Amino acid sequence: MKRAIPVVVLSIAGLVPVWRYEPSIGATTTTTESASTPSASSSSGSGSSSGTVVKGTLLQTEKGPVQVQVTFDGDKITAVKMLQQPNHPQTTAAVPKLVAETLKAQSADIDTVSGATITSEAYKKSLQAAIDDNGKSSSSSSSSSSSPSASASSSATAAASQTVSGTTVNTSKGPVQVQVTFEGDKITAVKMLQQPNHPQTTAAVPVLISETLKAQSADIDTVSGATITSGGYKESLQAAIDAKG
Repeated sequence: MKRAIPVVVLSIAGLVPVWRYEPSIGATTTTTESASTPSASSSSGSGSSSGTVVKGTLLQTEKGPVQVQVTFDGDKITAVKMLQQPNHPQTTAAVPKLVAETLKAQSADIDTVSGATITSEAYKKSLQAAIDDNGKSSSSSSSSSSSPSASASSSATAAASQTVSGTTVNTSKGPVQVQVTFEGDKITAVKMLQQPNHPQTTAAVPVLISETLKAQSADIDTVSGATITSGGYKESLQAAIDAKG
């Protein structure tokens, strides 16, 4: 039996950030690393480590060192790994949200996580440094390989992106519907089109999305305290995956 991911931890630590939601049909919307010691490498996000891997600046904060490693597919951020982070419960809870927001925003312009301000700011600076370094490398590569065949390859990659809306699942808490973005067969983003307007749902959705990006399927854990929403989410998610084919 799958383990439930406790939302209670997020609530107790007061770490549920103000996620950027996009209202849709009276509901809110959301799109979302595990702890490591400074020498460990715990990763979170979507996709494998293939692509261009760039390390961000190592920043020393009063909580401890922070350094990220970012994987790019061209200019697209496909994964973020924490090379170093403070060994602190609030950091442990905040990092998955920072990674998820990065994958959604595709930039370092993301919200600071409440209760982990110092780590959040250092994360964003290290992330921006990695993005800047990748941009310099991309510019050098494009200037030396801007041939018709390269342009055709770029167009083919863009055409491979597909967004599919899942079924609207009506639950006792309210309607649940997800929208999934695919790059080929890979799930790169999940957005909630509809979800119950409830604190437990608000806390659970980023966890569900983070698990989806890691599992690359609807075979994910139900979030404790949000069982009904979790069930509706997984059903709508599976419908989107099936519709994509």
